[in-house]
Amino acid sequence: MNWRQRLGAFIGGFDAGQHHRRLRGFRATRAHVNALIAAAGPDITARARWLVRNNGYAVNAVESWAANTVGDGIKPISKIGDAGSKEELQRLWLAWTDEADAEELTDFYGLQRRAAREVFIAGEVFFRIRMRRTSDGLTVPLQLQMLPSEMLPLEQSGIAANGNAIRQGIEFDRIGRRVAYHFLRRHPGDSTDPELSGETVRVPSSEVIHIIDPVEGGQLRGVSKLAPAIVKLFLLDQYDDAELDRKKVAAMYAMFVTSPAPENPLAPAEDDEMPDGVEISPGQIVRLDPGEDVTVGQPADSGGTYEPFQYRTLLQISAALGIPYPYLANDMVKGNFSNSRLALIEFRRRVSAWQHAVMVFQLCRPVYARWMDAAVLSGALTLPRYEANRARLLTADWLPTKWDWVDPLKDANAEIAQIEAGLKSRTQAIAERGYDAEQVDREIAAERERERTLGLDFRRPGSPAQGVQMVSDANEDPEEDTPSETDDRDDAEDRPRPDEDQT
Repeated sequence: MNWRQRLGAFIGGFDAGQHHRRLRGFRATRAHVNALIAAAGPDITARARWLVRNNGYAVNAVESWAANTVGDGIKPISKIGDAGSKEELQRLWLAWTDEADAEELTDFYGLQRRAAREVFIAGEVFFRIRMRRTSDGLTVPLQLQMLPSEMLPLEQSGIAANGNAIRQGIEFDRIGRRVAYHFLRRHPGDSTDPELSGETVRVPSSEVIHIIDPVEGGQLRGVSKLAPAIVKLFLLDQYDDAELDRKKVAAMYAMFVTSPAPENPLAPAEDDEMPDGVEISPGQIVRLDPGEDVTVGQPADSGGTYEPFQYRTLLQISAALGIPYPYLANDMVKGNFSNSRLALIEFRRRVSAWQHAVMVFQLCRPVYARWMDAAVLSGALTLPRYEANRARLLTADWLPTKWDWVDPLKDANAEIAQIEAGLKSRTQAIAERGYDAEQVDREIAAERERERTLGLDFRRPGSPAQGVQMVSDANEDPEEDTPSETDDRDDAEDRPRPDEDQT
C-alpha cells in the first residue's frame, strides 16, 4: 500500500477512493484517453465492425442512429436577404448535392448518413475535399472523398521533417494547431491493391474534415460508440447460439440402446457387432435383443429464465449505446404509450445535441463554406461584394429531418395553439419540420390563386386558412360586400309595419 492509499484510509471521506475489501480488485488506469485509444483502438474498431456485420442488435442500433440523426439529410436554408440571389443559391446547391460524392455512390445527404454510421462504429470519419477542374463538367468544381478511420494510422507518431510533431497520424505545429494528416494510400486491410501497401501521403488540414465526438478533453482520435457494449453483445450472441443448439437437440427424437456388458470388456468389438442405431417409423414395433434397454434423450430446458435474462441484458446494452430499447430490439410490446413517449423525448434531445454539435458544426458548415467559395470563384454563382460580405452571406439555418409525431392529432392541435397564443411563429414551426417558411408561403399563395381560378376550395370549413381568405376577399372589393344606404331604405320599406294586416 503506497502513501496515497494509507492517507486515504486514514482520512476516509469518499468511499469511491478507498481500497478496502470491496474495491480491492478495482484498479482503474490513470492513462489518458489518447494512450488508451493508441493501445486498444484498432481492436475495438475491428470488433465493432465484426458485430455490425454479424450481430442483428448491433446493426439495428447503427441503422437506428443513422436514421434518426440524419434521416433524409440535414439541409441548409440560406439567410441571404435578396430573394432572387437566395433562390439561385438554393437551386445551385440542390444540383451540386447529386455530384458531391467523389465515388459517385450517393449524394451529399447520403454522405451525411454514411458519416453518422462511421462515427457510431469507429468513433470518427474523415472527408478529403477534392477540388476539380472546370472541364470535369460539375455544377461546382468540388467533391468529397470519405476516408474511414483505419486510413489514418494510430501508430504513426514522431517528428516531421519540418520539425512539427506527429501524434497518431495528425501533424501539429509548434503552437498545437493541426496542420496536416498523414493518410495511408490504401486501406491497411484491403489486400486487393498490394502496390500501395504502407505508403502514406501528407494532406494539409485545410483539405481534410475530421468528424469526431470526443468524450474527454485533449482527445485526438475517436472511439467507437459500441465500445461499452461490445463484450455483452458478443457474449449474448454466444448464449443465443447455445440456446438454439439446445433447442435443436431437444427437437430431435434421439434414442440410446444400452446392451449388457460383454464377457471380455477389453476385447475390441467386431464391425458387425457395432450397433447401427434403431430407426423407427409411425406404428412400428421394434424388438430388442435380450438384455438391451432404450433410453430417450431429454435435454434440459431453459425454463422461464431465458426471456427475463435477455430483456435485462438488452436493457444494459441499450443504455450503453444510448439507443432506446424498442429501437434496439424491435420489441414494441413491453413499453406503454407514456413510457415510450418519455424515452423518445430523451432520445431526441440527445440526437438534436449531436446533430448541431457534431454533424452541422464539423461537416455541414465547412463543406457549405468551401462550396460557396468554389461556386463564386468558378462563376457558377454571382454574389456582389462576396469577399467583403462573406461571413454574412455564409449564414444559413441547417434543418434536420422533421420528427414524426407520436400522436399526430394532439401534437398538431398543441402546435396550432402555441402559434395562436404567440408562443412560437409559423416560421419556427415550419423550420422545425425541415422546410423554408418563405418557400412554403409562396407555394400556399400559388395554390390559393389556382383554386380561385378553377373555383376550388379544399380547405376544411372553419379552418384559420379559410378565415384569412374570407378577410382577403373582403379587402379586395369592399363596395361589393358592404350594403349601401339605398339598399337599407329599400329593405326598410319592404319590411311590414307592426300595425299592418299580415294576412
